[in-house]
Amino acid sequence: MALTLRERATRTRSLPPLGGDAPGLLLAAVGVAAAIAVHAAVPAVPKLTAAVVLGMAAAHLPGLRPVVRGVARSGLSTAGKRLMRLGIVLLGLKLSLDDVLGLGWATVAMVLTVVAATFAGTLWLGRRLGLPGDQPLLVATGYSICGASAIGAVSQAAGSEEEDVASSVALVTLCGTLAIAVLPLLQHPLGLGEIEFGRWVGASVHDVGQVVATAQTGGPGALREAVLVKLMRVVLLAPLVAGVAVTVRRNARAARRAGAEGADGAAKAGRRPPIVPLFVAGFLAMIVLRTTGVLPERALTLAGDAQELLLAAALFGLGSAVHLPTMAKTGGRIALLGLGSWVVVAGVSYAGVLLTT
Repeated sequence: MALTLRERATRTRSLPPLGGDAPGLLLAAVGVAAAIAVHAAVPAVPKLTAAVVLGMAAAHLPGLRPVVRGVARSGLSTAGKRLMRLGIVLLGLKLSLDDVLGLGWATVAMVLTVVAATFAGTLWLGRRLGLPGDQPLLVATGYSICGASAIGAVSQAAGSEEEDVASSVALVTLCGTLAIAVLPLLQHPLGLGEIEFGRWVGASVHDVGQVVATAQTGGPGALREAVLVKLMRVVLLAPLVAGVAVTVRRNARAARRAGAEGADGAAKAGRRPPIVPLFVAGFLAMIVLRTTGVLPERALTLAGDAQELLLAAALFGLGSAVHLPTMAKTGGRIALLGLGSWVVVAGVSYAGVLLTT
């Protein structure tokens, strides 16, 4: 009898940590090295984007597919969860509260509006389209905050299934990659100067690496503004994860009161994630540490390199969980969700930039 995802996860956790995870972690390391090579050959392709695509390719290549689905599955799942958490913690070292507040309250209000409108609009559309599981929530998170990193954080607070996480990461990564090519072509037709273009990119593109790749085409001023606005969005990751955790707790209490039946219902009802998960607390602590200015530039550089490697390994692991035949069943609906969310985030951020600059 085929094992359920929950049973497979339970069996995976019962394996010895090193012996069970070593093959998958080694494969993830090879995937990271390949992603670095792709970025070196084609600098316009961010390492994290390459890592997701390579993970998806590994899951479908005839020679590697049995390994990815068999002996390497445990380690790849560990990479997609635990290494993602470590990468998110180190992501906090990219943020300084002084830099974010230096944007001005008008820009802060604009970013809050963009995030709220994108999250609410994407979540509503995803549910109207009937997408399964947590896909609407995860896609909304990825578009509104910071791509795959935000999806990884929220999925762990919500206890999302691996397939939902993988398909959401694939969609958000694809659209973010397309933005690298599309947005620079729209700068002059939309009448955006260097500063305005940078803020538009920072407010509308998902992943930090994709923001850098897109904004640098507009010049150094555009790149600086894009990164600052983007990091302002990243700050909102912590309250969003806390909000999801509170919702999961409330739903669990409601399920217990309703007398939830069945193994899956009982498991969900019994799950009480912390309101602020440990890795999110670490993320906030790193922001405070960066704000103090006590860390030397060399330490920040090393932490940034480590963060990118950890996230690349995590995204390779998540990419390897993508099953294209399964995605094809909802391919039209999830593609429509991606397009609709892209229009919302680009349109609202464009209007916000015009009103605040």
